Order: sequence, then structure tokens, then C-alpha cells
Amino acid sequence: MAKGMKGILAVDHELRDGKYASQFELYLRAAERYGVGLTVRTNAEEIPRDADFVLFLSKDVRLARTLEQDGCRVFNSSSAVALCDDKSLTCLRFRKAGLPMPETLLVPMVYFPCDWTGNPFVETAVRTLGFPLVVKEACGSFGKQVWLVRDERELVGRLNASSPRTMLLQKFVASSAGRDLRLQVVGGEVVASMYRWSETDFRANLSNGGSMRPYAPTEAQKTLAVRACEALGLDFGGVDLLFGEGDEPLLCEVNSNAHIRNLYDCTGVDVADVILTHILRRCAT
Repeated sequence: MAKGMKGILAVDHELRDGKYASQFELYLRAAERYGVGLTVRTNAEEIPRDADFVLFLSKDVRLARTLEQDGCRVFNSSSAVALCDDKSLTCLRFRKAGLPMPETLLVPMVYFPCDWTGNPFVETAVRTLGFPLVVKEACGSFGKQVWLVRDERELVGRLNASSPRTMLLQKFVASSAGRDLRLQVVGGEVVASMYRWSETDFRANLSNGGSMRPYAPTEAQKTLAVRACEALGLDFGGVDLLFGEGDEPLLCEVNSNAHIRNLYDCTGVDVADVILTHILRRCAT
């Protein structure tokens, strides 16, 4: 059934080389095994509308919506990508679904850069979350827009530096400092997992110098990861979990286009093959 099908691997134009290219190669190899013609196109290039599916690894939500409006089958959907790419929207969806996450406050929207000194929201945040607390820009990757602040001066300085970008604040989960989990979910199942840790940073991201090893998740961790993807409408996603008190799993964030190369190197699981199999199954229905 799959043989002879045509697909597009849609990627961001500025993220098409180096480590990103090695990830795309996993998808291309999987497609070749199934006799599927998979072509890489960036969001700066013309994307044919006659493909049987678009495997969307870009964050260009507007492009995904355009493709859907033109009749393309896009995986993940534009709505799911949009929810994952904005951490504030992700948290709101988790809140609606009643899923456990660190206590979160959304920073009030502002239209222009401003000075947060004396702002009543700062007082509320300090009283509600305490210190240290985590500041996140809503849109960002690889932990680069996430900071730990330890007092009100640092908090005001960080809000000023990031203003007017959308931000959120979260209670610091000390029991998970420097460690987290990445669970890859495909089609409602956890297919690969790894434990990540850092000796020098409260963030465990590998791009920040963290380490990784294979991990066998608990049933509670697997269930939470699957429920998170269901809440966001994802066909597949990389779910980051924190260790709460007593190692209770807490949701950190979910990536609609998670990097699977590290998972492959760490666990030997070819997530690209699993994702492509899922997409081909969906296209057959």
C-alpha cells in the first residue's frame, strides 16, 4: 500500500544543515525501506501540493495551515504545532485537561518594552511561586530561553530583558534540578525514552551540555506522556517530564518536532521508522 506513495519532509530553511541534516537522513532512510518517495523541502521553497502527506518538522505554523487549506495531509497538524510552539498555550491546554505540571503564572501581555519595577504582577509572582523560580519565554528551543532567577531584582531584570515577548513563570521543581526525561510518543504509545542530566545546569538539555542514557519509564510516566500528546492533538511528540516530590511525574513541555537523532544514538530505537509507519497507516484510512 505504501509503495509508490509520495511525501514531503518540510523543514525550516535555516535549520537544514549539520545535526539537523543527520536527523532528516533517518526519515529518508525509513522512507526508502518502504518504497516511499520522500523529498525534503524547506519553508522557503515551493512545496508540491500533490504529495500524499507532509511530514512537518518546521515550526512555520502559517505554512502548515496553508498546506492544510490546500488539501494536504499534514503530520503533525498545524493546530498541534501551534500549541507546542507556544509554551503558554501548552500550559493552558494541560490546565484544561487537568494534567500535572509545575505551578505556572502567565506574565501579563504588554505591547512595548517596559520596566517591571513596582508592577503588581511581580509581587503576586513572588508571593505565589517563591524563589528561586523559572522564567520562560513562550517561544524558544533547546532551553535557550529558560532562566532560573533567585530574587526580585533578577526577576525584574529578566522580565525587562524579555519584554514585550510572551512569557510565563513556573515554580522551581528542586527535586528535578539538573535531570528530566524525554519520552517519545507515536500513535498513542511511548516508543523510546531517555534520562537526561546535567552536573552544571538546572536544565538537562543535551544542547546545554547535558548527558543521556536509556531509561525504562514507569506506567505513570508513560500514561502522562500519552495523555499530554492527546491533549495537544499530536500524532507524535517528544514529551519532557520532570521529577516531582516522590518522583511524581510532572509535565515540562512537549515538542511537536522533537529531535530523534539523540534518541536513536542513546536507545537504538529508530523513531523515524515508527513515525513513518504511523503516518502511512493514517494515510491508508
